[in-house]
Amino acid sequence: MTLLDLNLAEAREGLAKRDFSAVELTKAYVEAIESSRDLNAFILETPDHALAMAADSDRRIHAGDARPLEGIPLAIKDLFCTEGVQSTAGSHILQGFVPPYESSVTHQLWDAGAVLLGKTNLDEFAMGSSNTTSYFGPVKNPWTKVGSSAPLVPGGSSGGSAAAVAAKLCIGATGTDTGGSIRQPASFVGCVGMKPTYGRCSRFGIVAFASSLDQAGPMARNVRDAAVLLQHMAGHDPKDSTSAPLDVPDFEAALTGDIRGLKVGIPNEYRMDGTPKEIIDLWQQGVDWLRSGGAEIREISLPHTKYALPAYYIVAPAEASSNLARYDGMRYGLRVDGDDLIETYEKTRSEGFGDEVKRRVLIGTYVLSAGYYDAYYLKAQKIRTLIKRDFDQAFEAVDLILTPTTPFAPFAIGERADDPIKMYLNDVFTVPTNLAGLPGISVPAGLDSDSLPLGLQLIGRPFDEETVLRAAGVLEEAAGFDARPPYVAAGDKA
Repeated sequence: MTLLDLNLAEAREGLAKRDFSAVELTKAYVEAIESSRDLNAFILETPDHALAMAADSDRRIHAGDARPLEGIPLAIKDLFCTEGVQSTAGSHILQGFVPPYESSVTHQLWDAGAVLLGKTNLDEFAMGSSNTTSYFGPVKNPWTKVGSSAPLVPGGSSGGSAAAVAAKLCIGATGTDTGGSIRQPASFVGCVGMKPTYGRCSRFGIVAFASSLDQAGPMARNVRDAAVLLQHMAGHDPKDSTSAPLDVPDFEAALTGDIRGLKVGIPNEYRMDGTPKEIIDLWQQGVDWLRSGGAEIREISLPHTKYALPAYYIVAPAEASSNLARYDGMRYGLRVDGDDLIETYEKTRSEGFGDEVKRRVLIGTYVLSAGYYDAYYLKAQKIRTLIKRDFDQAFEAVDLILTPTTPFAPFAIGERADDPIKMYLNDVFTVPTNLAGLPGISVPAGLDSDSLPLGLQLIGRPFDEETVLRAAGVLEEAAGFDARPPYVAAGDKA
């Protein structure tokens, strides 16, 4: 076993015992990243910064002053502002932008002793389900189909973080989830990805896509690592008015392995036409695993599920059109001069935004316009309320809900580029959770016939991440998922 094979808990223990140094651990990851640039998982590598942070961690460890994440090398999605380190949101319009402040989530991670390896690639402004809309090019999934070398998407928008975790280019990573952007890529690469309850983690310093939906969360190799990372990402933040003023539980302690008596709901509406039999069969296997662990399985109904995706693609673009209005070339980022102020705005935004961002800004502007606000945006918000009510009623009868994470396995880069609607269907199982502000986690549970990873999703009550993690740990143990992506196994790059 190499240093790169250690999960977070193992690395934490090894550092505490001084079996290896933080510098040695960080250097191993720096070298792995350098040798894996063909994945395009990182927009910016920060090796010197990482090694300096690791050296400081070693001094603290030797002084007996180690913090909870001392010396743990992490990758940060390039949607989080990092003080003094370029933060682009995967866009051209913010290329070269160096924030003078730190996001609250990353500030907490550095305060806990973590080490910054670099900023990971993402769909531009987190708008996408494939990580192919980034200005810096697509990310490649470390997995490929058996008998094929065609590159696959890692999912999006947190595809760079997902690929980095799966290829063992970091111990863990941060992601953000607006409509499934942590859980869907986690499923596509075979790692664990968790979206906490809206308000559990501060949004301060995270470049906004849709403010009522965006939520930061961890991406990790296993459920315990995700719990540890979430512990040091969560917490109330006075700088974010949507941050919940609640104490943070001990998430790692919640992993008792005991789910006896838990009631798990199976929503009929998630049995959608066209879902591959392999995914339906895996879902049933997940039901059997939880039942074997002592959980009680109940059929439930979430009747407004079918309206979730269209409602999301009204609400999210509407908020995006408002949030992205600030990128005008006047204060920061790209500026393309025109003959007058209006032409400068037009040229800057035309050259600075990619096609998918332009598409969503136009949709959002349209549904917020005077003639269509009531017909589209207001109606979508009413549907959102009904979707949340469905979940509230379901949680009167059950403690958790089990579903597939995605309706299909990873697909080839470019395969669905000309069909936005088909691309949006990636999020059909994850979007309802965001609209209701609930916690959800994706756990790798099996492989399809092409030897590609598939995930199962658990959804919980608001601010009940402890129960979600506890059941996820049981699901993980029962699945025994230990497959390695061919990229890692073949090249021994991690």
